[in-house]
Formats: sequence, C-alpha cells, structure tokens
Amino acid sequence: MSNRSKSGDFNLDEELRDKIVANEEGQPLSDEHEDEKGDTSIIQTPVNINDKKYNIHPRLKRRPELQNSNVLLSVRNLKQFFFFGSGINKTKLKAVSNISFDVNAGECFGIVGESGCGKTTTGRSIIKLYDITSGSVYYRGYRISAGERWNKKEIKYTKIRLAQKLKQLEADKKEALQACDKSESDIAAINEKYAQEVLTAKTNAENIIQTQKEKISQIRFDNRHTPRKLLNEIQMIFQDPVDSLDPRMTVEDIIQEGLQIQGFKNKAENHKKVVEMLEKVGLVSEHASRYPHEFSGGQRQRIGIARALIMNPKLLICDEPISALDVSIRAQIINLLNELKEELGLTIIFIAHDLSVVKYFCDRIAVMYFGKIVELTTSDELFKHPLHPYTRSLLSAIPKPDPIVEKTRERILYKPNEVHDYSVDKPEMREVKEGHFVYCNNAEFEAYKKILEEE
Repeated sequence: MSNRSKSGDFNLDEELRDKIVANEEGQPLSDEHEDEKGDTSIIQTPVNINDKKYNIHPRLKRRPELQNSNVLLSVRNLKQFFFFGSGINKTKLKAVSNISFDVNAGECFGIVGESGCGKTTTGRSIIKLYDITSGSVYYRGYRISAGERWNKKEIKYTKIRLAQKLKQLEADKKEALQACDKSESDIAAINEKYAQEVLTAKTNAENIIQTQKEKISQIRFDNRHTPRKLLNEIQMIFQDPVDSLDPRMTVEDIIQEGLQIQGFKNKAENHKKVVEMLEKVGLVSEHASRYPHEFSGGQRQRIGIARALIMNPKLLICDEPISALDVSIRAQIINLLNELKEELGLTIIFIAHDLSVVKYFCDRIAVMYFGKIVELTTSDELFKHPLHPYTRSLLSAIPKPDPIVEKTRERILYKPNEVHDYSVDKPEMREVKEGHFVYCNNAEFEAYKKILEEE
C-alpha cells in the first residue's frame, strides 16, 4: 500500500496542484529546470573513433566529455509527461519529473521504488519506446533522444514576458510624460529613452526565441538521425514474460525477429544464432519450435532474455524481470543475469522494487519516489547509511529471515507532509558525501551531514 499523498507530496503546494493532474492552461510560469541551460552549442563535430563505426551524422549532437569517459549512458533532466484531453480540459500526468544520472560501462545500476513511481517509464524512455517530453539521453556521448517541451514553453513565456514588459514601459512612458515640464526637448528625450528600451526588450526576446528555435530544430534532427546500429546496442527485458511474447509465434520466430528487422535474412545463420542463445540462457535447441504457452514462467523469462541478447547489446535494461516469478526461479534468473554480465561484458540497468535483490545484484542504486530520484549512491552505502526518509521506509519493509526479529521489526511510514517543509527552502539533488546524492533542501542537507559525521 503506497503512503503517497496526492495532496501533499514534499509539501510543495504549488507543485502538488499539477503533480498528478494539472491544467495545462493554468501554468503561469515555465518549468523550473532548464534542460539545456548554458548550452548554446547547436552543431558539434569533433572527430571520434565511433563516428565511422556507427555511421554518425556530423550534425548529431554529442558531448566529448562523455565520449572520453567511462560513462556509457547519461540521462539529463529527463521528463516524461502523459497528456489527456484537449483545450481547457487538457491535463497531464508527470510520470518522470526531471531526473539525471549516469551509468558507467560494465556496472549494474539499480532503480528501485514503489509501484507507480516512474521506474518502468524511465527505462522505456531511455530505449525510445516513448518520445520523451523534455531533457536528453546520451549513449556513448551521442544524443539518442531529446524532448522539446521546455524549449517551446520558453518561447511561449518569452513572448508573454515581452508583452508584459512592453505594457509596463508604455505605462512608465505615459507617467514620465505627465510628470515632465512639457518642453519639446524633455518629451523627445523621454520618447527616445523608452524607444531604446523597447528596442532592447524586443531584441533580447528575439534572440531567446531564435536560440530556442535552433535548439528545437537540433532536437528534431537528433531524434530522426540517431543511427539504428547505435540504438541496437540497447535492449530491454520486459516485466511480464507472458504479455511480452507473441503467442502466435514460435520461440525461434520471437528470438530472431530483431535480426530479420535489421536485415539478417539468412535462415540457417539465424537458426544457428537462436540455438546458441537458447543454450546460453539454459534452454535447449528443441525449444525453438515450441510456442510460449508451452513453457513455465521462468522459461518464458529466459526466452525474453535470449531475445534481447541475440542483438548483441552493450546496455541491457531489465524491467522487473523477476517480479512475476516464484522465489526459487528468481534466484535462477538473477544468477543467469550475473553470469551473462560477466561473460558478455554487459552494462545493466536493473529495475525492481525488491531492495534485497537489488543489494545483491547492483553496484549503485537510485531510489525513486513520485517521479523523482530522492537518493543515489552505491549499494553498500545505501544500506549502511540510508538518509532520505523514503529510503529508510523502503528498507524497513524488507522482511527479516529470523522470525524472532521479524516480530519486533518496526515499519517506518513515509509521510512527506510531516517530514519535509519545502514551502520556502526548495529541494534539489545534493552530494552529502562523495558519491552519495540526496534530494533535500539546505536544512536537510546540514542534518544529513551531521548524521554521517556522528556515525
């Protein structure tokens, strides 16, 4: 049972009114976070060894600092909203609201949180199953996905601010003319002064609008020209092995479908690769001619893993791959993923709500609540020094294997309205300790640092 409050998450009244469902017509200001703030580079063309390998268009946006680092995936200011209705009845659901994180090559990055917090939506947005609303996703330093909503809103509200500025200048000009001594020289000076201010305001607004239009053009170009060869290195294992497998297709057809889409038409070669993948995930070649309904839940999930691995991915997004399985089967799938990670050198984003599993499997963990990342650190550090109240609430929900201890276990309830006061001092992601980030305001930041010093 979620302890989320629709009327008071984080006690941010103005944010809460549009957190779950907000009237699009009632937004007086643009988004607080600028996805591309300070980035005026539109076309960047540094030479990189991967440009030729992946047939990268020279105009595709890239970040050299990411290309030259160990960061495989970088998510920046990702927002994923879903819109309903039209006109004055248009509403939006903020599934993911301004999250940023990096995933290093070869690591397992965990995303945990309660149902509905935005974990799956984050994974689907990364792999481009959704067109993201705002923000950017970089893979190997190349931007593979971007949203333009913030840029459009910046244009909209720049025009609004310009109209308000011109109206204010007109009022000030009338007041100045009434207060002057009516001499021609004074009137001319006042007219010239305000004409210059009007020109300056219009010029500044036009520059902002032109910059945002250029960024929108670049975003649309990047979304259209991301090489398929680059995107193929990101694959996903879906949560429900029943719904994710077509019941009308044989296992061989399911697994090799991706190969056929990419132009691999040689049936003998494809069959060989399918058999190889089946054996790699613990199945046998005879299973290739069967249908999904003939398998158990664990076997279906292995088929889903084989379907992802046959594309030779470098980044594997596992969307709660064990949540629908029995406990004994869960251990088998986790061990299989661990073996494949080591054998194939995979980088994994592991999405789950079971913290005990994530602790065993992941190097770093991001805790999500209500569309935001509230804490991000290494697995050991998170369990040793949980700081955010929601993280402590999740950890308190883990059952203990000792029945005596389990009887005395106290469940910590997370009540945002009671533990946070963000009415004045607004929260943001802050590094409390090296590599340990928490979503907090100034007062909480100092309190968390004190906790770590005492421990």
